[in-house]
Amino acid sequence: MNRGGDDLEDDFVIDDLVALSEEEAAPDGAFFSDDNDNDASADEDATNEDLQTSANAGDEAALAKKRKRREKEKERKTKKRKLAESVTDEVQQSVVAHSPNELAAFLASKQASTFSEVTAIELEDMRIPASSIADTTSWTAPRTLDQLVDFIIKTTPTLHKRLSQKSKNNGSPTMLFVTGAALRVADVTRVLKDKRLRGDKGGEVAKLFAKHFKLAEHVAYLRRTKVGAAVGTPGRIGKLLCETDALTVSALSHIILDATYQDSKKRTLLDIPETRDEVFKTLLGGTEVQKAIKEGKIQVVLF
Repeated sequence: MNRGGDDLEDDFVIDDLVALSEEEAAPDGAFFSDDNDNDASADEDATNEDLQTSANAGDEAALAKKRKRREKEKERKTKKRKLAESVTDEVQQSVVAHSPNELAAFLASKQASTFSEVTAIELEDMRIPASSIADTTSWTAPRTLDQLVDFIIKTTPTLHKRLSQKSKNNGSPTMLFVTGAALRVADVTRVLKDKRLRGDKGGEVAKLFAKHFKLAEHVAYLRRTKVGAAVGTPGRIGKLLCETDALTVSALSHIILDATYQDSKKRTLLDIPETRDEVFKTLLGGTEVQKAIKEGKIQVVLF
């Protein structure tokens, strides 16, 4: 069965263009707000001001106390981020450690929540078929970022091979990785630049989220860049697919949903109504993507 691949070449030289700054990590929308970085910056500025005032006043005790408070605050934020990165056994077992048929039923239940007013017949017509969902039951290790490269290599060997190639056309990735938070987008982007996936010829890894970056900026970037993989939030990817011609599905063979990642409130991509609706309405529900999934040209992977 054709899963794309007719829009790739083997002999391109890597373009040195970089999608977006690695340091940018702001959330895509208030509902997924993760202000750790902003808080850390503001806290550090305020603390430095306090330290200077205390030093000028010669209050060594206050200086030591504020230094201790700063260290505790850094430790708290580190623990918070690690907690947000954790994947519980419950989420692991309830979402991804199942067959494609079970995952199709799971996605259909989430889809029904998004389209609560449509008929059962219409819902069935929108359902993602089990044949278009990757079987990843062979993977028993945790689905965390330090395992992502090995996960792709083992469970989707076709995708692994395609990521080492470069698309003939600009803005035509072979894979979309969809996650809910911009900070997570930045982290995943770094992982996907691994040479074990891209080799020496693979295209760029695009980083696509709304905060700090206008839609027009992403459009301009995609139109001038050969992209092998794109990582982004469902809102921004959906807009690029549905409202512009800059991001195309001509070479797209896999969409990975970041289904087990939890934010600091233990919510996943498909738990939050806003991100869930964007996944099913603008991304998977787009005419071209939906058609390609039903035809078996695009596989959906739950990570």
